[in-house]
Amino acid sequence: MTSPASPADETGHHGPDLDRVPSAPVPAVLGLGANLGEAAATLKDAVRQLAETPGIELTGVSPVAVTQPVGGPPGQPDYLNLVLTLMTSLSPRALLAAGQEIEHTHHRTREVRWGPRTLDIDVITYADLASDDPELTLPHPRAHLRAFVLTPWSWVDPEATLGGARVADLAAQADDAGSVRRLPIDTGRPAS
Repeated sequence: MTSPASPADETGHHGPDLDRVPSAPVPAVLGLGANLGEAAATLKDAVRQLAETPGIELTGVSPVAVTQPVGGPPGQPDYLNLVLTLMTSLSPRALLAAGQEIEHTHHRTREVRWGPRTLDIDVITYADLASDDPELTLPHPRAHLRAFVLTPWSWVDPEATLGGARVADLAAQADDAGSVRRLPIDTGRPAS
C-alpha cells in the first residue's frame, strides 16, 4: 500500500498518512503479550475481541510462546506471546487504537518501560507501510530483533519476511532465540 505523504510537521517530518483508510483490506501483523494475572485467558480473550472488531479479519493465530522478559525491571514473570495475521480495512492509526482499547479493557497501564503488563498489543506490520511516526513506527522498530515476536510469527506464517529477510531466519539469530518455547494453549482460533 502506498500512502500520500502527509504535510511536514513542526520537525519537518514527512511520512505516510496514518489515518488513511485503505481502498481494499490490507495484510497486517499484530504481536500480543502478557505476563500478569491470568495471561493465557487474557490472550484468548484478546484474540476473540480482535476477531469481533469490525474491519479486522483474522487469517492466522500462532501457537502461544513462553518467553523470558526482554529489558525492563528484573524479577518479572515469563511472558506468554502470540502473533496474529489479519486483513484489515482500518487505517493504521485505527488499528493501533483498536488494540489499545482492548488493552484498556484488560486494565493495561503504562508505568514502566518494558515492565510487566496485563496485555500488550503491538502493530508489527501494516501492508508494506513504512512510518517513523513516534506514535506508530512501522514496521515495529524492534520486531526484527525479538524472537518472542519472530518465532510465533514464523509458526503462523513460515514464509513471512520482514525487511527482505525470512522471519524464521531473523528469529534464529535473535539474542533471545533460546528462551522461546511453545505452549499448548487453545486460543480459540485455528492456526494457519
